[in-house]
Amino acid sequence: MLIVQKFGGTSVGDILRIKNVARRVKAELDKKNKVIVVVSAMSGVTNQLVGYCNEVSSLIDDAALSEYDSIIATGEQVTCGLLALELQSVGYKARSFLGWQIPLKTDVVHSKARIESIDGEFLLKSLEEFDVIVIAGFQGINEESNRVTTLGRGGSDTSAVAIAAAVKADLCDIYTDVNGVYTTDPRITDKARRLKKISYEEMLEMAYSGSKILQTRSVAMAMAHNVRVRVLSTFEEATDSSGTVLVNNNEEIMERRMVTGISYSKSDVRITLVKMPDHPGISSAIFGALAEKEVNVDMIIQNISSDGRFIDITFTTGREDLERAKLAINSIKDEVKYEQALTDDNIAKISVIGVGMISHSGVAYTMFKTLADKGINILLISTSEIKISVLIAKEYGELAVRILHDAYELDKK
Repeated sequence: MLIVQKFGGTSVGDILRIKNVARRVKAELDKKNKVIVVVSAMSGVTNQLVGYCNEVSSLIDDAALSEYDSIIATGEQVTCGLLALELQSVGYKARSFLGWQIPLKTDVVHSKARIESIDGEFLLKSLEEFDVIVIAGFQGINEESNRVTTLGRGGSDTSAVAIAAAVKADLCDIYTDVNGVYTTDPRITDKARRLKKISYEEMLEMAYSGSKILQTRSVAMAMAHNVRVRVLSTFEEATDSSGTVLVNNNEEIMERRMVTGISYSKSDVRITLVKMPDHPGISSAIFGALAEKEVNVDMIIQNISSDGRFIDITFTTGREDLERAKLAINSIKDEVKYEQALTDDNIAKISVIGVGMISHSGVAYTMFKTLADKGINILLISTSEIKISVLIAKEYGELAVRILHDAYELDKK
């Protein structure tokens, strides 16, 4: 069996933990499985490197972001080299590879590049020469510029899934500091329950809505290429029933839960453009400018004045995109003629998610009534077939998660 194992920052946080990861890898090798390992930087290292960058640059233009990528990609380089050394010390022929050596080719959007191709044949041939190969996650190379690129926060998940797809691996195990995907964050409520299986669609919505277990793009890639992904804890012994497995929506999940889980994000920012003359092309100009700056937009609402002459447009984006969003908005001020641009980061996004919502009524009513009963005001609402998201004041975020978890009885199997 060919397995891709990915280990996150907490899993490789120090030398003792790297030795523990080596034991995990050895366990699969001893079963005569072929193993490719993908690693993140040691916990805290990427934040430290980002901090250094922020001290000397605003990181707004492409030239600065190119240097940013070359700096923060070094964290994974250290980890993959150390793990390869440890595997060599316990008797295995191991070799580390950086993204550009494979190569893992990406587009040229620095700090949030997208994977374009991976040389899977190179990796399979390397496995014939070595017992195990260790790859630095989170990074690649753009051939046009010949520069190192990075895939955005959590990008090692995407690296691992993309590599699993490229080599047609039987399984992609994502090792982290939790033992699977839960109905909500277990740090917020001890009633949170581990899910044995979750559909790609549900996991994609949970990741997009604030769950930190898997990067959104990694889930989308797993779904597109039908990669079997399992989320496990590095710090617990694995069994056949350990962790959470991502599966197709119409396969393997026999039960149809009304709600599968609740996601919580407090890293969003609300931006409102106030009192713009209402005419065709306003929305196109605003969101076109944001797209040019690679700003990801989530919730959107438009309000029209009572006389029909003016509109306000409100949208949310991640805090990490705020400065680029401001640049984009300033660039079109003369075109859309807004009076003010207001920002608010004192918000939380709560999302109720489940494939069962398609065939069950009353999900929205339960959510809105539960929040209203506790005096929690809803600022924005966004829906899809399997998700309802609301924006509320940040101070009520954790309370909202707990009461909604109880309202949908997610602690019950």
